[in-house]
Amino acid sequence: MTPDVTCVRSKETALDAAKKMKDLGVGALPVCGTDERLKGMLTDRDIVVKVLATGRDPAKVTAGDLAQGEVVTIGADDDAEEILHTMSRHQVRRLPVIDGHILVGVVAQADVARALPDPKVGDLLEAISA
Repeated sequence: MTPDVTCVRSKETALDAAKKMKDLGVGALPVCGTDERLKGMLTDRDIVVKVLATGRDPAKVTAGDLAQGEVVTIGADDDAEEILHTMSRHQVRRLPVIDGHILVGVVAQADVARALPDPKVGDLLEAISA
């Protein structure tokens, strides 16, 4: 897990989010509301596909506009098997980690792969990439 994750606020723009991603060297950021609660995840692909490719202005579209749908998370005490199952079921490569309602980090596919025996790593890659 990567702790101390930086959020993009739901009122910040897609352009702001892209700049944060560049500065942090990441491809995804959690979207947090003014109440500090997780609203979703925003990826660099979301910005390209939902904003740029549709001709929308990234300086006007907010991160909150893009973070729609179900927020899939895992608990801080979940083990690698549960994380694998959640990633596979929801076809995601990154999961926000919460403790109660507090965002404490993000776990990526690579983090899980390092914690699993080799045969399970192949299962993870196949399940998420299918």
